[in-house]
Amino acid sequence: MNNQRIGLGVIGCGGFGLFALQQFMQIPGVELVGMAGTHRPASIAAAARFGVENTDDLEEFLTLDGLDLVYIATPPFLHQAQAAAALEAGKHVIVEKPLAMTIDQADGMIALARRRDRLIVANLMQRYNPLVSAVRRLIESRLLGDVLRGSFENLASDENLPASHWFWDRSKSGGIFVEHGVHFFDLFEGWLGPGVVEAAQVGVRPGTGIEEHVHCTVRYGDVALVDFYHGFHQAGRMDRQELRLVFERGDVTLFDWVPTRARIHALLDERQTRQLCELFPGGRLDVAVSYGGGDRSCRARGKEIDAYQIMDLSFGDGAAKSPLYCRLLRAMMEDQAAWIRDRAHARVVTESNGRDSLAMACQADAMAHRKEG
Repeated sequence: MNNQRIGLGVIGCGGFGLFALQQFMQIPGVELVGMAGTHRPASIAAAARFGVENTDDLEEFLTLDGLDLVYIATPPFLHQAQAAAALEAGKHVIVEKPLAMTIDQADGMIALARRRDRLIVANLMQRYNPLVSAVRRLIESRLLGDVLRGSFENLASDENLPASHWFWDRSKSGGIFVEHGVHFFDLFEGWLGPGVVEAAQVGVRPGTGIEEHVHCTVRYGDVALVDFYHGFHQAGRMDRQELRLVFERGDVTLFDWVPTRARIHALLDERQTRQLCELFPGGRLDVAVSYGGGDRSCRARGKEIDAYQIMDLSFGDGAAKSPLYCRLLRAMMEDQAAWIRDRAHARVVTESNGRDSLAMACQADAMAHRKEG
């Protein structure tokens, strides 16, 4: 492989695979050389979109001339075997989340990639969201004090998930925590560091074996408790998500599963107000209450607070998430391609993200299914 060109191949190019591939192909030097999928209409359409052959033979696919990087967009139960085959063939690998079905599988994949000096990474593209980065800087600044609590409520649609879909088959998906929850375990770890699952539950749709919603509580550090809820039971037009962080002197709420807008409610002095606006440039500031004289003094958690105002800051345009999603996918591929070309490049997402988010998902899933007695 020369220093510029990266030959990309995709395994399992269905609807989302095509969506992601159209973004990956916009990165300079990344060229599609082949596709291994099925003869489903989505795969045939993807092959037609890019003018490449679509083979069902994985071994044949991995011997394609100029193939350097394999993108795997198949159901989770296929990830480990397909990634291992690609790594053994000397290819770099990007896998759709989750990285694997179990920690043992993930550790084996990472060890193989390191022996071969190859890439193995899960597509946890949330880390590239500028809004997510702004919240991380807010946490690190301690402008609002300690994070005390967090929550993520995912009210997702099952309109395109019939009972026969592999999503509901735990042997193929790993369950909701593993198939979907890893995005958000990784997101909160990026903000708060490693966490420990304290409690977890799973709920089954009455009259069926479908596990349609899950919940867990994770402790980060000594104080912060975060609740994660994922329910797949809404009509598509009612699909909605909300993420919230509660601090000592305010709270932050993000909207949509790929967050496009935020609202910050805070109790601040003059200097802190300026610093908050600098962290979220272009945000709209509304003042709810102003204080003066002796009214500025108040207390919380045993600490003195000098309060100039209670304010609300709105940030982000709330535009359709699809264009933002496209930008995040391009950022993901650009980051990983830079590492392929130069091992000194410091990536935003590494193999550890896929492994650590999977570990928490497996911990939550095991706790939710633990039998009493």
